Amino acid sequence: MSEQLVGVIGAGSFGTAVSNILAKNVNVLLYARNTETIAEIKKTRTCAGQKLSDRVEVTNNLSDLPQNCNVLFPMVPSASFREMVLSLAPHLRPYHMMIHGTKGLHLELPEKKAPDFVLNKSNLYTMSELIRKETVVVRVGCMAGPNLASELSMGHPAATVIASPFNEVISKGKSLLRSENFQVYGNADLRGVELCGILKNIIAIGSGILSGLGLGENSRGLLVSRGLVEMIYLGKALGGEISSFVGLAGIGDLVATTTSTSSRNYTLGHKIGKGATLQEALGEMEETAEGVNTIRIIKQLADSQGLKPLITETLFKILEGEMTAEQGVNYLMRYQGNIDINFL
Repeated sequence: MSEQLVGVIGAGSFGTAVSNILAKNVNVLLYARNTETIAEIKKTRTCAGQKLSDRVEVTNNLSDLPQNCNVLFPMVPSASFREMVLSLAPHLRPYHMMIHGTKGLHLELPEKKAPDFVLNKSNLYTMSELIRKETVVVRVGCMAGPNLASELSMGHPAATVIASPFNEVISKGKSLLRSENFQVYGNADLRGVELCGILKNIIAIGSGILSGLGLGENSRGLLVSRGLVEMIYLGKALGGEISSFVGLAGIGDLVATTTSTSSRNYTLGHKIGKGATLQEALGEMEETAEGVNTIRIIKQLADSQGLKPLITETLFKILEGEMTAEQGVNYLMRYQGNIDINFL
């Protein structure tokens, strides 16, 4: 097993961009599930529209990665994450290190709900918690921040946060990822940083809806600022630290994904604001917009726990066709807010 070979799982736009960033410092083994994708990559040396570094090799054998790499970077959608982890688990050992870049939640419900069953944060797993639950890997972390794949692929200056309770994971993430145009920061609040990346996707969908409706920057400024307050409100309820939400993984990622047409969640919201149904908008998307599943999960949690995330609840009604986008905006504008900042 080579210290000079790092594994990336997932050959989407983000996984490809991360592979190229890693390849500036180390050789990379990139896993793609689809054999046709592998053939095309080997033929053209492009992946997800990006030119692959010569230091990136590709494989469609998932077990190749843990057998040859100490450090793995899973970059797959949350809907596929548990399946991927379970497939990897027999090949993983305690010496492996995993730093994921997936911004979603896994909801685990009993096969038969008891009459007194209550959904709470113990039923919700971040991706790092899922890794710890289903494998023998202990040293886990996440990669989060304003990391739009399209901009990373062009080499624009950017930064990320490696979050982990293990200093060794943060140090390894920095040494592998840092380059002249890519800065890496550390944060010990793993759950909080993961929640930042998860919850900001909700607000990004809302921002896209405002854009689709033709509303301006005052409206976006209002949504983003109130959205950050709601993120902190939910983040505290789910066990995150406030400080993470005002850092790069929180407000930094929030600004990027609520203003960029390269953001999947913003793009989905824009289509809905233009009049598309959720199913129509999803049908036009090439990659997963994680915010849809997050809105549904947080709505269930809020209902069971007595939480009141107003923006999330309103977006849920818009996505489910219970409100039009215009009605949702009007509803939020009529709501009587009491205080600007209520979490300090």
